[in-house]
Amino acid sequence: MARKPASMYRRLKGPAYTRRKYIGGVPNNRIHQFHVGNRRAAETGQFEVVIELTADNDCQIRHTALEAARVISNSTIRKSAGAQGYALRVHTYPHHVLRENKQATGAGADRVSQGMRCAFGKNVGTAARVKRGQRVISIQVTPEFYLTARDALRKASMKFPTPCSIKLVKGREHLKGLV
Repeated sequence: MARKPASMYRRLKGPAYTRRKYIGGVPNNRIHQFHVGNRRAAETGQFEVVIELTADNDCQIRHTALEAARVISNSTIRKSAGAQGYALRVHTYPHHVLRENKQATGAGADRVSQGMRCAFGKNVGTAARVKRGQRVISIQVTPEFYLTARDALRKASMKFPTPCSIKLVKGREHLKGLV
């Protein structure tokens, strides 16, 4: 069965379906790492500039979209800053389990398919429920890589089903000559 478009799962509707203890067969999370880069320098505060990507609307972001955003932003910033010149973090975790009522298609489907009878659905993936203004990804860098980090977050925002804003959280005084 082909994967359905993300527009089917974008809206927040109903209560969160998160209790994996009672749910069998939930697909694994696709996000491989939530912290990338020089994590030790980020924890000790060695990076002067912190940039965040925040969601502009309430939505659900699938785990595959979060991983795609992490991969593109990581590869963009790593090319210029090097492996130890940045710290990238994905702040949201996909807790919500997505369900899909699969329909049979083809010859004889009308005899096999149940239609909407008992249409609870099977588990097809997970998603992170994001509120308006919530940060999704943040990057910590030195001032010379500010523009590259901003471009990395811009590319990451293209992977999400909602418009996103890029905010400079810390380090405005270090960027006087660069911006």
